[in-house]
Amino acid sequence: MKRIFTLSTIFCISLLLLATPVLAASDAQNSLEKTINSVLDELKKPGIKDPNARVAILANVEKIILTLFDFNELSTRTVGPSWKNFSADQKTQFTNAFTTLLRETYLEKLNGYNGEQVSYIGETASSAGDKIEIQTSVLIQGKPVSVSYRMLKKQQWVVYDIIIEGVSMVQNYRTQFQEMLTRGDIDGLVKQVGVKAEESRTRNRKSQTGS
Repeated sequence: MKRIFTLSTIFCISLLLLATPVLAASDAQNSLEKTINSVLDELKKPGIKDPNARVAILANVEKIILTLFDFNELSTRTVGPSWKNFSADQKTQFTNAFTTLLRETYLEKLNGYNGEQVSYIGETASSAGDKIEIQTSVLIQGKPVSVSYRMLKKQQWVVYDIIIEGVSMVQNYRTQFQEMLTRGDIDGLVKQVGVKAEESRTRNRKSQTGS
């Protein structure tokens, strides 16, 4: 799969959000900040450099991520209108595989983290107040990287898209899946996502253990 840093397609923020600045930290930002801080606390642990301890630490990171990201929402939005053509079983299979792929992709990006703090730049909310985009900046391998989180109000605030350097993760994967979706090859798409997820998992585990 293409890396999200190299894609030039930018998903227009104005289609989802109105340019309404939020002056004070919202509940959404507080929730996001709490979760990110928990992730960073794990990554700051001395054992992160030990291949054996690192596996357990990243397992904790995975659990934390699962409390913030709504992978059902991410799956539905990524597939788009074609989601209605998926059977219940295909939806479950796709969501499970896509959850693994996104989680492993996110963990892979964290491999370059070296203890730097995340800077919160600002927020943009929808007029209804049910969607919000929170802009952040984080140093990855010494380079400032722009990362924005699109969040949706459900029983709690959840992340339904991530924008890295101006590129939407949802739009990135939708573009990659479009050919198979156009052909109606749903089973083929589910299989492809599963293979990519396993490749990412294997790559991450090798990186974690140093093997």
